[in-house]
Amino acid sequence: MQPTSSLSRRQLLSLVGTTLALPAFGQRVVRAGRLKQSVTRWTYQSMSLPDLCRAAADIGLSAIDLLQEPDWSVVRQYGLVCSMGYAGGGSIPDGLNVKANHNAIVANFERLIPRAEAERVPNVITFFGNRRGMSDQDAIANCVEGLNRVKRIAEDHGVTICVELLNSKVNHKDYQGDHTTFGAAVIKAVGSPRVKLLFDIYHMQIMEGDVIQTIRANKDLIAHYHTGGVPGRHELDDTQEINWRAVCGAIADTGFAGYVAHEFQPTRDPLTSLREAVAICDV
Repeated sequence: MQPTSSLSRRQLLSLVGTTLALPAFGQRVVRAGRLKQSVTRWTYQSMSLPDLCRAAADIGLSAIDLLQEPDWSVVRQYGLVCSMGYAGGGSIPDGLNVKANHNAIVANFERLIPRAEAERVPNVITFFGNRRGMSDQDAIANCVEGLNRVKRIAEDHGVTICVELLNSKVNHKDYQGDHTTFGAAVIKAVGSPRVKLLFDIYHMQIMEGDVIQTIRANKDLIAHYHTGGVPGRHELDDTQEINWRAVCGAIADTGFAGYVAHEFQPTRDPLTSLREAVAICDV
């Protein structure tokens, strides 16, 4: 199948290998609903946030992902929530692995995690940071120290701090949290039900593959998932290498109750691409 402006029903049936058919525009796509699906804001910047919210609600999504604090209340007007919020958890290169970053991260979380609770934002994001020559052993110790300073506020407010795994091969050169084993070591050492991993499937497919087995082995450490086609971070179609129906089925089979957020960058009509992705992942 080649990328086109839309998928025929026959093409979609062939893609997912089930009796699934994509509903017409204006009809709800989510039917099975074993997974709560979301979509990241930054990959749909061509649309206003209200337009994206209306489209997401019509499709059957329950949330918008990766929003700044002023937008948390906006999505609630459309019956949605922010599934992952920015709350000042540092930046991708300047994260928890450097102690000098801790005070700012702690202060931001102390201010914004109570706001996240009030706006029903279940998760806030933070990052491991770039290596800059630091050993994994030292980085793990520093990350654990920083997260231990904020885990109580997350626990008290029922908000989960999610540390994102990213690839250092293509998109984020020198990022230290580029393998599941590194992230898992940090989360296990912190030992809090409110400090977990954001497992970005796109990034971990690039770095290590073996996605389904890794998800099964680390299911208790993961609170959130991101999607994206490999290679290229585009549509979840047959131009890339991940069997999304199988991956999402495996996630659902673990009993996962969080969100799977679509973070691919559309190359075709954005809402057509989103509807197709949601249908494929509706296991």
